[in-house]
Amino acid sequence: MKKYKILVINPGSTSTKIAVFEDETVVFSENIKHSAEELSRFGHIIYQHKFRKDLILHKLEEAKIDIANIDIIVGRGGLVKPILSGAYEVNERLKEDLFNCVQGEHASNLGGLIADDIAKLTLHAQAYIADPVVVDELQDVARITGHPKIYRKSIFHALNQKSVARKFAKSLNLKYEDLNLIIAHLGGGISIGAHQRGKVIDVNNGLDGEGPFSPERAGSLPTGALVKLCFSNKYSYEEVKKMLVGNGGLIALMGTNEAKDIEIMAEKGDARAKLVQDAMCYQIGKYIGALATVLKGKVDGIIITGGIAYNKYLCDYVREMVKFIAPINIYPGEGEMAALAINGLMILNGELKPLIYE
Repeated sequence: MKKYKILVINPGSTSTKIAVFEDETVVFSENIKHSAEELSRFGHIIYQHKFRKDLILHKLEEAKIDIANIDIIVGRGGLVKPILSGAYEVNERLKEDLFNCVQGEHASNLGGLIADDIAKLTLHAQAYIADPVVVDELQDVARITGHPKIYRKSIFHALNQKSVARKFAKSLNLKYEDLNLIIAHLGGGISIGAHQRGKVIDVNNGLDGEGPFSPERAGSLPTGALVKLCFSNKYSYEEVKKMLVGNGGLIALMGTNEAKDIEIMAEKGDARAKLVQDAMCYQIGKYIGALATVLKGKVDGIIITGGIAYNKYLCDYVREMVKFIAPINIYPGEGEMAALAINGLMILNGELKPLIYE
């Protein structure tokens, strides 16, 4: 019986993950790391398109993988317009909105664009995205802010949050739609969502200014101080934006986007590193506690996932803060690659009908 070859592409803030699956089995994977210095030469993330695509093609060639025989390519979804959860064919309208960054800049915008480019080099493969970061299930009350010109947006790690939620539910012999969960995805950016019976009814916009600070994002800031900085005549709009997204968080505080480096420094007695690490842990725990009120205290589980979930100190710190709410479950790493591949396999098997982006 033929096994489908599926290429998945997941551009992140500091890396580009690629993998080739035969059905659900990984036959090749690579995590291509990008240093902050390496990426700093690109004025905008979208201009990293060719750079990252060429690296992917080089790695596939090194692994002697014939891309002509790939059956389907699934890229991580980007900051397009708010859409329903699902898989979307990469069409011209989708590419246009990915390139123009209609909801902001993020490395995930590159997923569909690179997937489409590589699909053109195959014999018959089509490119798709799945569960992009703009999946929007917010309850209306969560959208309102204190000013009519500003509304809250749903921009979060939808793919991994949904994936680990279903994995956790399966471990209980339940459906995702049967549970109330709080899920914290901890990576280059941090997003923490309140999942009420299969829908994310509230989540911080971890991309550009809500929630805990992260390795590359400044997170929520005192508005008065931020306004003063913006009008100090010292910084341009682009410079301030970069302070908040890209050069904020651990990069601004410690000069590195590697949470592991901060962990090691703190273990060796660096007081500044320990304070910064504790502050990030503290803000994560504080935000989880806030979302418990959104679910009215009816929380079946708290899940910590993402690359930083390998940090035992961080997980223990957060556990001490929030264990009174619900049991804590750690799913370190990101299940995004397998989730993308499963979406591709379901499309090929006719089990999932792709949606059309309009």
